[in-house]
Amino acid sequence: MAASNQERPKVWVLDASSERAASLGDRLRFLDYEPIIVDAASGELAGDGIAVIIGELNGACSLTDTVAGIRRRHPWLPCICLSNESLTDTGPSWEMAVPAGRSQLKRLLERAERYNGTERRQRITGTSHPIRRVRELIEQVADFDTNVLITGQSGTGKELVARTIHDLSDRADKPFVPINCGAIPADLLESELFGHEKGAFTGAINARQGRFELAEGGTLFLDEIGEMSMDMQVKLLRVLQERTFERVGSNQLQDCNVRIVAATHVDLPVAIEEGRFREDLFYRLNVFPIEMPPLYQRVSDLPQLVDELLFAQTGAEAGSLRISPAAMNVLSSYRWPGNIRELSNLVERLAIVKPEGTIELSDLPARYTSATPAEDESGPTMVASVLQMSNVNLKEHLQTVEQDLIGQAMQLSGGVVAKAARLLSMQRTTLVEKIGKYQLAS
Repeated sequence: MAASNQERPKVWVLDASSERAASLGDRLRFLDYEPIIVDAASGELAGDGIAVIIGELNGACSLTDTVAGIRRRHPWLPCICLSNESLTDTGPSWEMAVPAGRSQLKRLLERAERYNGTERRQRITGTSHPIRRVRELIEQVADFDTNVLITGQSGTGKELVARTIHDLSDRADKPFVPINCGAIPADLLESELFGHEKGAFTGAINARQGRFELAEGGTLFLDEIGEMSMDMQVKLLRVLQERTFERVGSNQLQDCNVRIVAATHVDLPVAIEEGRFREDLFYRLNVFPIEMPPLYQRVSDLPQLVDELLFAQTGAEAGSLRISPAAMNVLSSYRWPGNIRELSNLVERLAIVKPEGTIELSDLPARYTSATPAEDESGPTMVASVLQMSNVNLKEHLQTVEQDLIGQAMQLSGGVVAKAARLLSMQRTTLVEKIGKYQLAS
C-alpha cells in the first residue's frame, strides 16, 4: 500500500514547463515520493524535502544561478539536474539522463534520502581537475559491490574516499568497519580480521568477533593493505575467492557478505616484483582503482580546504577567521609532503594561536615561510616532481592547470561565467567553449 502524502518524502521540482513538471510529478508519486512543484523563476523552496530536481529552465534563470541560490538557503540539499547546461558546483549535485529513466531516478532519490544521514558528515572538497576525477570515479562505482583499491601518498584522504563510497552505496545503513593492516602485529591480524574462539591461543579468554563479522552487510576498509604479511595475504585471498572464513581456533565456516575497499601508499606493482605482495591478490583488489592526488597537484583547492578546516576547528561562521592573501600565497607554494593531514594539523595550530581575525604571514611556522617555490627541505617542487614522472605530457599537464584555474575562477565568481571570464581575462564565449571542452558541468 502506498504511503500517505504526509508520510512520503517530499521532492521539489523546478521546471519552466508546467507539463514537464507535472509529468515528473507523476513519476515521483509512482515511486512513492511527494512532488512539490516550484516556480522556476523564483526557485523558492518552502518546507522540508530530501532533494530538488531541476529540469529545463528555458532561460528563466541559469542553472548555475539557480543552484547557487539553493545552496545559500539549503547548503546540503542534493540537486538532481536534468539540464545539459554547464554547472560548476561543489555541493551534492547529480546529473540525470533526459528523459528521466525510472530506475535511475529511483536510485538517485534513494541516495538523496541517505544523504540526510551519514553522507553529509564529510565530503570531498575541491574543484580542481584531479579531485573532480576522483568524485566521478566514486559516483561510477558506489552502487556496485565491486572491490575498490585506493592508492596515493599518506595523508591524501584515502579513508574519506572509502567512507564516501560506502555512504553513497546501498550498504550505507550497514556498518563501515576500518582496519589498519600496518598498525597491527602480523601474529594478531588474523584474529582481528576473522575473530577467535575462547582458548584459541594464550590470552583468548573469551570468543571474539572479527572485522569481517562486524562489517557483515556493509563495507570493510582494509587500510595500508601493502603492509600485510605474505601469510595473511594468502588467507585474505581465500576469503575473497570463497566468501567464507573461519574464526581462529574453529573449523566452522561462516559466510560473509561484505564489500572490500582497500587502500595503500605502497606501489603494489613494485612490491609484486620484489616478492612482497601477491599478484593474484592485487588483481582481486584492483578491480576498480582510484588514485588520490597529492595536495601539491591540487593547490587550487587550498583556499576552500583551509576554510572548511578552519570552520571544523572553530565552529565559527565563515569569514570570522581568515588567512591573508600573502599567507595563502606562501602556503600555495609549499609542497605539502604530509598532504591533507599536514594541512589539517597546521590549521588546528593556527586556530589556537589566532582564534579570530586574520592569520598573517608572521603567524605561520618557519617551516612554511622558509620554503620557496624553487626548493624546500621536503624534496622537489611541483614542477620538478612533474618532470620526474615517466612519460610526462606537457600538453596534458597545461590542460590540467587550465582546468584548475577555470574551476577556481568559477568558484570565486559564484558560478557566473561572465565574472569568471573577467577574472581570467578572456572572452565569455571562449570560457563557455572551454567549460564545454573540459566537461566542467558538475
